Amino acid sequence: MADKGGVYLLRGMLGRCPACGEGKLFRAFVKVADRCSACGEDLHHHRADDFPAYLTIFLVGHLVVPIAMYVEIAYQPSYWLHAALWAPMVIALSVGLLQPIKGTIVALQWHMGMHGFAAAKQARAEYC
Repeated sequence: MADKGGVYLLRGMLGRCPACGEGKLFRAFVKVADRCSACGEDLHHHRADDFPAYLTIFLVGHLVVPIAMYVEIAYQPSYWLHAALWAPMVIALSVGLLQPIKGTIVALQWHMGMHGFAAAKQARAEYC
């Protein structure tokens, strides 16, 4: 059977259970559900910790800083205009990316059998 890792990661990014793609991965904004409501897969094993926040900061910084530098060099706007431009963009990107990134990381851990997900990976291997 071909490796469908990309499918599992996409499911996680969309906030769906990596196992079935039907149940919700999150019970709150970034709180992972203990188990899938559709298939019953245990999801509480994840250990995403601070990695999603780190990746979010990394990506947002690498997107916003070059644009802000270009605007500063080309137009030299005042500081209040910089604050008015970049603060909402940073907040919107950070809030918008945090859940998809965390879902992708949880799905990656599930797919690779990391932490407590080893039993689920073994069951998938025996089934296929």
